Order: sequence, then structure tokens, then C-alpha cells
Amino acid sequence: MNNSATIAAAGAAIKRRKNHYHQSLIPGLPDDIAQICLSLVQQPLTLYSVCKSWRRLLYSPSFPPFLSIYSLLKPSQSKEKTNQYEDSVEFANFDPISSKWHLLPPPPLEPHLRLLLRHPSFISRHLPIQSVSVFGKFVLLAATADHLLPALSRPFVFNPLSRKWTYGPPLATPRRWCAAGASRGVVYVASGIGSHYNQEVARSVEKWDLKSNNSYGYSCNHHHDKNKGTKSGWKWEKMGGLKDGKFSREAIEAVGWRGKLCMVNVKGNAAKEGIIYDVEKDTWQEMPEGMLVGWRGPAAAMEEEIIYMVDESKGALRKYYPGNDSWVEILENEMLKGAQHLAAAGGRVCVVRSGSDGIAVVDVVAKPPSLVVVETPLGFQVLDVHILPRMSQLDSESQ
Repeated sequence: MNNSATIAAAGAAIKRRKNHYHQSLIPGLPDDIAQICLSLVQQPLTLYSVCKSWRRLLYSPSFPPFLSIYSLLKPSQSKEKTNQYEDSVEFANFDPISSKWHLLPPPPLEPHLRLLLRHPSFISRHLPIQSVSVFGKFVLLAATADHLLPALSRPFVFNPLSRKWTYGPPLATPRRWCAAGASRGVVYVASGIGSHYNQEVARSVEKWDLKSNNSYGYSCNHHHDKNKGTKSGWKWEKMGGLKDGKFSREAIEAVGWRGKLCMVNVKGNAAKEGIIYDVEKDTWQEMPEGMLVGWRGPAAAMEEEIIYMVDESKGALRKYYPGNDSWVEILENEMLKGAQHLAAAGGRVCVVRSGSDGIAVVDVVAKPPSLVVVETPLGFQVLDVHILPRMSQLDSESQ
């Protein structure tokens, strides 16, 4: 082989090696332009099924993320019986494009701290672990530790795009069994109990504004002393209190809706009280009669504009119409009976039933509305559900 042929062969080999490590997203276009073009595709599943380079792009931090399901999982009853004193909770993400579950890294709890799920005093029920989704992040707010104490002195925040947990600011009064919700980028906790019942705590309200320029948190992987003071603006602020402590009986999901937080203090069809908090005016008002009477199960608001609720005894998904203060049925299905938690976003309502090993997903935009069930990992049951941007993945996970 002459010199020119040798040089040509070597060049071809180098080109093949380069192509092995980097494949253009769209041949003939720079990758940054190609990425803009691909980001306009409405169905991520279309990109996922084409090639590996597009699949990797879907999960890169620079690409607009699609929505996916985040859940708290616990071992099923059969697993619990193998060690009835062992409580364990997994935080997991279901990717609707690949139809795979991925475990989140665990939050950095204090050594030997457990999030207690059961206690001999409450044989028939699990102790709640309360969390909210806000600004595309998952916020773990309240739970019960051993000796029935508040488990968290400050929230933990998981960012799906960075795959990292950060510390939130210390709560002035750590609590459990509280009302927890979010509206317009602000997290609220109200009522609840601390180490014991206290009237002042049961009437108190605190808020934490994640929109603050200083609200970027502290990485849980760094050696930051989380007990020391934090930067200006990175704190909980005390708000106007409730008139009584009647909202400390249950772990309550405060539904953010049109600049307000809506909540009821008892689940199901039992006699209950409803109250609405105006987040701008810092004032409380009674819940409209029709809203309260029809509130017969867990509720969630789509983009904080439309409230959906499941009548847990009938398995009926309903939507609230404020104009005539009434609930209108969208769909009734056996899979919705016994509903305990709801999440709503992107035209979907996700429903978790008591003791369920699956999540019912209702497409409320479809005509007629349709329902599918997402099965949880084998051996686990769902405790709670959120809808958030998909989690960024390592290259090995997106193959």
C-alpha cells in the first residue's frame, strides 16, 4: 500500500472512531440547531424510538423535560411480615416514555432516623409522610419519627434535573399531621402537632417562598452545618393563624387554586369543616357550601386552575365549577374507589388507592376521558404521588 492510500485509510479509521463516540443529532446540522428543531416535537416517545443519540438528548439537562410520575413506595404486606418492625420507604420515578421505574437517591436523613410508617397505637393505619411539588421540585415536609416525634426539622428538596437533594430552611416549629400545600411557588404548612398537642402550634401557619433569589438551598452532599443561620430570605415566615386547632386531626393536602389554599379537616363522607386561605391577603374564609359538601375524597388542582376530586366511596372523578359552586362528574371507575392521594398536571390526573400496587392515570383531556393503570415495582405499594419533570439520567440509563 502506498503512502497516499495509508494516509487515506488512517483518516477513514479516525473518522469512524469519531462517529462511534459522537453521532450528529441531525446529519448536516450543528447539534445546537438540531436540538432546537427536536425540542419542537410534541411527542417525546417519537424521539425515544428513533435512535440512541435522540434518546440521550431526551434526558439531558439542556433538553425541555417531559412530565413523569414520582411516588413514595413501601414494601407490600407480604414483605412487611418478614420483618414487622422494619419501616422502609423508597422514593421512585416512573418514566412514561421508557415505561421504567427508577429509584431516587435517598434523602440524607439524620443517622438512625426513620420515617415511621406504623405504630402499635395506630394498628389500622399508616402514619403519613407529607410532601408537595412546587417549581418543578419535590419537597419532603413532614413525617413521624420514633416516639411519635416530628421527623424533619427542615424540608428536603429534590431537583429532578440535577438528581440532587438540598436542605430547606429550618422550620420555626417542626410538626407532623399538618396541612401542607403550595401556591405560586410558595410552600405552606399550617396546624399539626409537634412532640405533643399545643394550641399555638395547632393554629400557626408558616410559609417558605422558593421564588426568592436566595432560595437555592444547600447541597446535602456538602459539609455545610445545617444548624447554623442561613442567608437572608432563606427562611420560613409566620403568617396569620387559624381561628382554632381543628385542622391538626389529619395530614391534610392543602390544594393550591387560583391564589388560594383549599382544605378540609376530615376525609371521606364524615362531617367536616372546610376553609380557604387567600395567600395574597393572608386571610381565612369559610369554604363555599357546594365545594365543601361535594369534597368527598382527595383533591388536586391542574396548573392551580381546575380542582379535581375523587369521591373515594363511589370511585367518581369530579371537577369543580366555581360559577355555580358544584362538582361535575367526569368519569366513574372501580379503580378509583378507595382513593387516597391525587396529583394533576399536563392533562392527566394520577390517583393512588389505599393499599394499591398501581397508579390510575386519567387523561381528562381525551374525549371521552380514558384511564390506564401504571403498575408499581413488584413487591411495593404506593403511598403518595406527584407529577414533575422527568429525572435526568446517566448515559448508561438512557441506552
